[in-house]
Formats: sequence, C-alpha cells, structure tokens
Amino acid sequence: MEKKKITIVGAGNIGSTLALLLARRETADITLIDINEGVAKGKALDIMEASPILGFNSHVVGTGDYKDTANSDVVVITAGFPRKPGMSRDDLLFKNYEVVKSVCEQIKRYSPEAFVIVVTNPLDAMTYTALKVTGFPKERVMGMAGVLDSARFAYFISEKTGISVENINAFVIGGHGDDMVPLRKFTTIAGMPVTNFLSKEELEEVIERTRFGGGEIVQLLKTGSAFYAPAASILDMVLAILWNKREILSASVYLDGEVGEYYGASGLCVGVPIVLGKDGVEEIIKLDLSDEEWADWRKSVDSVRKLVEKLPL
Repeated sequence: MEKKKITIVGAGNIGSTLALLLARRETADITLIDINEGVAKGKALDIMEASPILGFNSHVVGTGDYKDTANSDVVVITAGFPRKPGMSRDDLLFKNYEVVKSVCEQIKRYSPEAFVIVVTNPLDAMTYTALKVTGFPKERVMGMAGVLDSARFAYFISEKTGISVENINAFVIGGHGDDMVPLRKFTTIAGMPVTNFLSKEELEEVIERTRFGGGEIVQLLKTGSAFYAPAASILDMVLAILWNKREILSASVYLDGEVGEYYGASGLCVGVPIVLGKDGVEEIIKLDLSDEEWADWRKSVDSVRKLVEKLPL
C-alpha cells in the first residue's frame, strides 16, 4: 500500500511538533517546507534520528522547494507571522494574507488534489483566502480552530470539576477569536449536561478562560504562542480524513446555500460542526442554539465578516 503524503508549510513550533506526532502514528510520509530551508531540513533530520528510539518508519524530509511537495494528499498551512503580546488577531490580517496567498498558489500548482487545513491566524479569514486562491472545492479546504478551542474548553472543565478529560465532550463554534462561541447546551460530562457539575458562575468563568486561552499562553511565553495543543488538534483532523473516521468536530468551513442561510453566514468561512472523512467536509450539522447562543454566534460572524471584507480578494 502506497503511503500517503502530507506537507506541512512552516517548520516552526506547530509544524515541527505536528511532523513528530504524525510520524509516530506512521500515517504518512511528511514533507516539512519553510522559507528557511535549513530549519526545515534540520528539524526533519532531528525527528528522523528519533525514529530508532520511538520506533516509527514514516519518513520526514525538509525542503525549501515546493517541487518536493508535489502530489501531497494533505497540506497543512502553519506559516505566517505569530501573535506577539498586545497584538490582536486582526493586526496579523494583511501580513499573513500575503503569506497564505503565495503558499496557496504553490499548493494549487503542485498538489491540485490535496485537502488543505489552514492554521494561520486570523484563522477564518485565512481559510477564506485559501479557498479563493486555490479555487478548490469547499469540501477540501478547512480551518483548524474549533478542535483546539473545544479541547481548551474541555481541559478547563476537567480542571474545575476534577473529572477525567476522557469523560468530557466540549463544543466551541464561531470565529476563532475573542468572541468564539462555547456551547453550554452541547457540552457534556459522560453524556450528562455540564450544568449538573458546574454552577452558572463557574461555567461562565471557564467559558471566559476558553475565549482567551490562546492569549493566556502568549502572555506567559512572551516570545511565541501555543503549539502542542494546536499540533494535536491538526493531527485529529488529518487522521479523520486519512482514516475516513467520519468524526464530528468543529472546523472553519465555507458556508453557502441552505446551511449558509440557516447560520446567517453565507459566503464566509466560520467554525461549525462538521462530519470529517475521506471526502473532507462530508456534512455540515445544523445546531439548534439557544437565544443567547444565537446572539453570541451573530456577533462572532460579524467579526469574521468585517475581516473578510478588508481582504483584497
């Protein structure tokens, strides 16, 4: 059986952590590409030198040349300028638009059949950029944010309740920003409502911490942003596609037609629950939200729309 090929664009902390996680799963061979070719090659070599100890046979190679990424099954875009303390995700808009645009031109040229997972911030606007620049079908272009935001939400609930993370099913939708929408109604502990375990005040505290989870890490690190949990979140999405899991998770995808109207977000990429499998985004699930959640959702969609309208697309 021929091994799948995954390209990771950007050999920074997220890209290199993801390369190691993927290699350990022996899911595919991995090409790590970076404008700093030495960094990509050095990190790839370092990962391969761990293979006799960790016992994996996936191959990781580093490059600075997009020719080496040809015919990738999945391309993950982590390249871009990181958030610095005091910077909003919006400050990154134009800088990262240029990065994502040039990357997507190369993906379109060398891997026209690939699935594209965007990680670069501001996430929803960059996912929209990738969709427009590649011209790929909307099922094959998605942004990773909901998996990460939901994981943070779940961890904070676990920390607060003292109950295993394995019992917690948390859900976050909306734009990947400070007005994301953690869903109270669809967040459960062993199938029971989270409200059985946390008071309204405690839950609000957890929701607030989730919204600013990325910023909390930026403040602590001072010189960078989160990478272990983001890399794990991308791994989850890649495996859902390659192993045809048909997993329900939250991701930023293009909304149009009936589902776009239902969510009042036609023509935008925003985080919603999807079924992710071998054909990419196989279904978008319509959620029956509470009035409060709909109000939060609309606010989140407006934020995304304002950003997208600034893009020269």
